[in-house]
Amino acid sequence: MSGGEPLVTLSGVSVALDGLPVLDRIELTIHRGEIVTVVGPNGSGKSTLVRSIVGSIPTTGGSLRRARGLRIGYVPQRLAIDPSMPVTVERFMNLPRRRPAGEVARALAEAGLPGVQRQQIAGLSGGQLQRVLLARALLDSPDLLILDEATAGLDQPAVAAFYARIEAVRAAQGCAVLMVSHDLQIVMRASDRVVCLNGHVCCEGTPEIVSSSPAYHRLFGRDTAETLALYRHHHTHSHDGPCADHAHGEDAA
Repeated sequence: MSGGEPLVTLSGVSVALDGLPVLDRIELTIHRGEIVTVVGPNGSGKSTLVRSIVGSIPTTGGSLRRARGLRIGYVPQRLAIDPSMPVTVERFMNLPRRRPAGEVARALAEAGLPGVQRQQIAGLSGGQLQRVLLARALLDSPDLLILDEATAGLDQPAVAAFYARIEAVRAAQGCAVLMVSHDLQIVMRASDRVVCLNGHVCCEGTPEIVSSSPAYHRLFGRDTAETLALYRHHHTHSHDGPCADHAHGEDAA
């Protein structure tokens, strides 16, 4: 579904952490209305890419442009909840500033979790908690919704249901969605475009039922890759060297 206005454009973006290169000359544009998924092994720079787009990590080279007035909603990988702390969903949704009750109810309904305002956060299942985090990200009607491993720890049915909800949100709001995920089989089916990252962009393109990429096989193994809905392979650089040469340990940061 690319073709909408460009919301974020990365041109030759590089990032170094503690003097070590993590991202090398990234070229990426995210358009309104499309779902883009970033995949790659641990330490490939996925979280650094997301944090650079959000603005919490500075770039060290290239250009990162955001559309004027861009609103970003962010769903993190996990949220540590103290089970002894009595916090309702409604109170959580009103942090750090109070929201009209109607806005809270609308966002929860959009996230597929209506009528839970009075429930305790600590009593929610993992899937329910992630939907609450999604609802909170939707409160400001974002132009770009970013999910950084937002389904980590969920079982497969919960993962599939969550991504189905993301597709519904995109359809209803017309926002762009940028997802980082290890749930390859499910998330690639839900994507308009897939970016294979390992310090640099190895490959990118649309998911395909039958397609193959040497770079993807190197990163995930041929047997795994051939069982998934793969993407059409587009690139502007050589794959003569193994992508693994660009791996760094930033995802744990």
